[in-house]
Amino acid sequence: MHHTHEVNKNNLIIAILLNFSITAGEIIGGIISGSLSLLSDALHNFSDSISIVISYLALKVSKRENNEKLTFGYKRVEILSALFNAVILLAVSAFLFKEAFIKLKNPEPINSSLMIIVAIIGLIANLISVLILREDSHKSLNVRSAYIHLLSDTLSSIGVVVGGFLIHFYKFYYIDPILTFIIGVYIIRETLAIISETVEILMQAVPRGIDLKKIKEEIESLNEIKDLHHVHIWRLNDSNIHFEAHINLKENLTATEIVPLYSRIEEILKDYGITHSTIQIEYECCSGVGLIKKTSP
Repeated sequence: MHHTHEVNKNNLIIAILLNFSITAGEIIGGIISGSLSLLSDALHNFSDSISIVISYLALKVSKRENNEKLTFGYKRVEILSALFNAVILLAVSAFLFKEAFIKLKNPEPINSSLMIIVAIIGLIANLISVLILREDSHKSLNVRSAYIHLLSDTLSSIGVVVGGFLIHFYKFYYIDPILTFIIGVYIIRETLAIISETVEILMQAVPRGIDLKKIKEEIESLNEIKDLHHVHIWRLNDSNIHFEAHINLKENLTATEIVPLYSRIEEILKDYGITHSTIQIEYECCSGVGLIKKTSP
């Protein structure tokens, strides 16, 4: 059983072009206006652009066929891409925190009119990028990492626009670094969630939402099966879940009799989103082995 979740690569290309354009405009606008939050927004956009390029390349590579060296293929390239993008986001946030701290101690006059105009243009472009990638972000952890980049930068742009108006009308220059801190905290929170999920996949953890005890109960409820043991379950990437296990039979069935049993087991596993299963059928074997076979340290 295999499920496909195709991502629209053309949407990624559009997002890349939009974000490189925004980056160039905001760097120029930030330097002229003297706005750190606008420059931080430009830096976010640049990291967005790089992350989307990486996501696009990862999608292309992940479609390569498996071979004798890489029997699972290149599917985990997307997971590595998601992890890499998340680490970049953390590094960018740390840099912006440092710059914001310096600016908080020594606030400087800012050309708020130019800051507002450039930020609004950036906001519109970011909103377009977020909207076109929203659907694909639910299909791929790789694309979701790029989407979080874009979503965080959209929030950043909103903050810069609001900050620009506060500076223009109230001369509240402290809002510029304060907004940078607030946006950075949000980015870190979202980024840590992606890192947590990618690490779980790379560590071959049991996927969230899957209860092994319930699977055991359902499979052992089949008349022919005595027990389920020596189970391994893991995610190859964010859409492919693999399951392997040993199953003891109550009677010594023939190969022909076992075939329909496999189908019934696969139907049970399908309800848990498991896309690939490997079952080793046994009879009076592996006594004393639990659901999870303990390995020696």
